[in-house]
Amino acid sequence: MSKIKLTLALLLLFAVRLSAQDSGSVFQFLKLPSSSHSAALGGQNISIVEDDLTMAMQNPALLSCVADNTLNLNYMYFFDGANMAGAAFSRMASDRASWAVAAQYVDYGSMKEVTEDNITLGTFKAKDMLFSGLFSYDLNDYWSGGVRTNLIYSNYASFNSFAIGVDLGLNYYQEYNDLSFSITAINLGGQIVAFDNKHEKLPADVQIGFSKRLAHAPLRASVTFYNMTYWKNYNFINHFALGLDFIPSQNLYLSIGYNFQRGKEMKIAGNSKWAGLTAGAGLQIKRFKFGAAYAKYHAHANSFIFNLSYIL
Repeated sequence: MSKIKLTLALLLLFAVRLSAQDSGSVFQFLKLPSSSHSAALGGQNISIVEDDLTMAMQNPALLSCVADNTLNLNYMYFFDGANMAGAAFSRMASDRASWAVAAQYVDYGSMKEVTEDNITLGTFKAKDMLFSGLFSYDLNDYWSGGVRTNLIYSNYASFNSFAIGVDLGLNYYQEYNDLSFSITAINLGGQIVAFDNKHEKLPADVQIGFSKRLAHAPLRASVTFYNMTYWKNYNFINHFALGLDFIPSQNLYLSIGYNFQRGKEMKIAGNSKWAGLTAGAGLQIKRFKFGAAYAKYHAHANSFIFNLSYIL
């Protein structure tokens, strides 16, 4: 069996195994995109092939197209009092292989500590941390595979948890017509140290993505099918995120997207204005790349994410 068939078979095996499970209840911050481009395309994208290290955070197979010695910084204003920041660095190991390291930090600020009798005892802090190592390999001229290993740590007041997770990715890319297909299995693993000695599942998921640039227009369309491990209370359409890039030049893109699940959740919460809609832009000036995106993850707050990359 070829490497490509073996990798695809493993990913499909994870898809079948995980599809009968509900979404995990711990480490939900792992669902947040660290990529402004992914955030702008409906918040879920695993198939955009470009020189963008943050896209490899969504699908490790995409690391193979990132320039050597790339440094990335990212920041996300989540909602009032909560922020996420991170950094990543990548290098080429050979003509076909690349590796990267990354870290993410989520700070939720200070919260009130209240007893069951509604007595305020004071305040406490909450934070999440993620440390990752990535590796990708070009299987041939069209297929690339990747793996990402994650060390996950959370601290909420006096409660702590530590887990190890793995993301697997596979990408097929036809450069001559800019067609890309990807499949990922993410957050495979479990807790080593659990909150209050109660072990819970990670938010494991299987995702399928497709991107295609139009032949006679500066547009690229993307469709991502995600949340395949959780079907309860969701219609089929709510498992899709749609995105559209306007690419007038190699150094500029404008993006818009729509996330059906998030749009439904925002409407249920009583906020239908711009529900599910995302937007963003990216600009390259010599060795610098800058990206920004708008999205809504909370009914009463807007979120903004920024990426800055530099090729050393």
